[in-house]
Amino acid sequence: MIINEIFYSLQGEGVHMGKPSIFIRLSKCNLRCSFCDTEFDSGHEMSLEELHEAIKQWPCRRIIWTGGEPTLQLTDEVVAYFKALGYHQSIETNGTRRPPRGLDYITCSPKKEAMSLLQRNFPEGVGEFRFPVGTDLDLPPAVEDLPPAGAYLLSPIFVGETQGEVDKA
Repeated sequence: MIINEIFYSLQGEGVHMGKPSIFIRLSKCNLRCSFCDTEFDSGHEMSLEELHEAIKQWPCRRIIWTGGEPTLQLTDEVVAYFKALGYHQSIETNGTRRPPRGLDYITCSPKKEAMSLLQRNFPEGVGEFRFPVGTDLDLPPAVEDLPPAGAYLLSPIFVGETQGEVDKA
């Protein structure tokens, strides 16, 4: 797997906000969103054993697979490997590809330009849909047009605003 970044922090968004988590950011993405904060193509190759060595330093059994788009690399076998080691696993995905089996929680953050792919590719069992919203033009379709989920959340995007601009407001 090509790993962009690994870090330990509190989940900062969604239903599980505040829970200690190990974030494994995978390289590569199939979309190019203007507000994205990830360097898609950088990273280094790691085996599953190397990845486990890197994360076992933290007192946490909660992995969040993120990216880029983690479904481009994350497989059923990878999820099973970490499940056997006792890790709770979540994914943060754009919903354009089917997530691997065995995940404990799915967060889907669909992008407006790729909504047509969502209905075809997404399984039941989504924990939450998190919609990035920068303007009212970004508002999601009616909830009844979406696959079922535990929660539907709006996630504000603040592109181009500096701390100075925020302080003046």
